[in-house]
Amino acid sequence: MYIILVYDIKLDKEGAKILRRVFKICKKYLTHVQKSVFEGETTPAKLASLKKELKNWIRKDKDSLIVFKSPNKKWLQKEFWGMDETDKTSNFF
Repeated sequence: MYIILVYDIKLDKEGAKILRRVFKICKKYLTHVQKSVFEGETTPAKLASLKKELKNWIRKDKDSLIVFKSPNKKWLQKEFWGMDETDKTSNFF
């Protein structure tokens, strides 16, 4: 399955620490696309592991996280408006 994960962490007293931890957890499982957006192919088991790890950090009363699921990446159309972040090597000679 292909997923897009988006999170929003409230930056209060604990927020900076939580934000760093959530970012690191997501990076273990998915590709970082933009600020708080990750995407990638995964299995149901890996998605369950990701969810389990994130549940320890996401505060239900302050933070939010959304997972968009698709059976396959080919069913998802991606369109860039503004800077295309997929070509990060273009800055190198």
